[in-house]
Amino acid sequence: MSKELKTLTRQEVAAHNTAKSAWIIVDSIVYDITNFAAMHPGGEQIILEVAGKDATEAFYSFHRQEVLNKYPRLIIGSIVNEKPKIVVKNGDISKVPYAESSYLQGFHSVYYTDSHRRFLAAARKFIEDEVKPEALTFEEMDKPASAETFKKLGASGLLASRIGPGEHLKAFNLPGGVKAEEFDYFHEMIAHEEFSRHGIPGYQDSIGAGMVIGLPPVIHFGSKQVKDRVVGEVLRGEKRICLSITEPHVGSDVAGITTTATKTPDGKFYIVNGVKKWITNGTSSDYFSTAVRTGDGPGGISMLLVERGPGLETKRIKTSYSGAAGTSYITMENVKVPVENLLGREGMGFQVIMYNFNHERWLIICGMIRATRYVVEECFKWAHQRKVFGKKLIEQPVIRNKLAHMLTFGNVQIAEVEAVQNWLENITYQMNKMSYKEQSQKLAGPIALLKLQSTRVAHNVSDNACQIFGGRGITKTGMGRVIEAFQRTYKFGAILGGSEEIMADLGVRQAMKSFPADARL
Repeated sequence: MSKELKTLTRQEVAAHNTAKSAWIIVDSIVYDITNFAAMHPGGEQIILEVAGKDATEAFYSFHRQEVLNKYPRLIIGSIVNEKPKIVVKNGDISKVPYAESSYLQGFHSVYYTDSHRRFLAAARKFIEDEVKPEALTFEEMDKPASAETFKKLGASGLLASRIGPGEHLKAFNLPGGVKAEEFDYFHEMIAHEEFSRHGIPGYQDSIGAGMVIGLPPVIHFGSKQVKDRVVGEVLRGEKRICLSITEPHVGSDVAGITTTATKTPDGKFYIVNGVKKWITNGTSSDYFSTAVRTGDGPGGISMLLVERGPGLETKRIKTSYSGAAGTSYITMENVKVPVENLLGREGMGFQVIMYNFNHERWLIICGMIRATRYVVEECFKWAHQRKVFGKKLIEQPVIRNKLAHMLTFGNVQIAEVEAVQNWLENITYQMNKMSYKEQSQKLAGPIALLKLQSTRVAHNVSDNACQIFGGRGITKTGMGRVIEAFQRTYKFGAILGGSEEIMADLGVRQAMKSFPADARL
């Protein structure tokens, strides 16, 4: 607060209780709402009813903390000898039970080190300071992250962090002063989690959801010429990339790809023709890691890095998600692609695609479980904050019953959130200890089953959270915006990267491969 602000008594505030001069107190801070009252979205009368009074309880019954942050200009002073009780700084660790992973709430962990904690603290503060303000506005406007925000994320090292350990990190200063050589999959997991914990799913996906699955094929299979040109500018936030595989009639059945790539007579270019659908970030991408058919059968699939240019058009697909994610329909008509943009060898596209599938599913789990945990936190806060019939929701028998379902229904909610978190951490630890080849052999089944479990838990969390929040849980703005966004979008995680049904079957099939021949009842 600036020095010009007044120190006031509650009696002085009480004298300003009319439409001509209306002051209120929220958490010991005094606001002059005289001119604002007429503009109040909920109507002038409802806000004038608390003029001259302490409106803390009334405010938090209807509004989120972020609403107060929009109106610092209304502050005229503070109550003498009183200090705010609700102090939330960007980067803070939540003290709400189960709102954070156990290692952040004082429990011991064999996985996390000081390096991870420093990385999380720096990443969280950066995202809350530099990204969240734009995110809240752009999500409502169906707009993806701005070019300025992408460049900030690139300079911070957060974009590079989302690609995982590797040589690419050496070109960046990473959050928390973490060195490239100490960076592991837990650092990457934290990066994915921090982007997922604000209940802004569309905008969140606009910040590199396409990149984290579209850039690895370039890093691992691109020629040196292509990597030198593309990887740096993407990780610096100067260009955007996405993965372009799915077609209108081809989802999990990658072998059914029909988009064609035919070489020109001089052998210098591929001419690409076809369509792609449901491509995340497609509307704003400059590069497309694209599955194409260069021959017959499963062995006739190749991967090309297609650049935006003549013949390539993207159109936004309207989904129940958010336009900010840039989900797109892509048409390619005689798109000219240099043969140097081939990722891997011709005909090995299926292997290129499968190479990153486990990692893609793992990062979906990271985001899903963090978003789910955030919903649990919202429900805890709401139940202690909202008053009905003169009592807090937590004191109402019907809400206690609903919370009982939330906490113990089939050991779902908190119990299963923690179970999934612990399984995720165990798998992440294995990733740190295994080569990529060993991960492919041993972790494909567990990751598939964990992805299935994480989306099933999300389903139950969403259902109970909507009931606890009531009408607010199906309203896009206000107190229930996080709950509404989650119930509208969690299903994407159950489909993208392999549907729940495919994950269940894959998990069992992978287990069958190592089933001992001599096992009998």
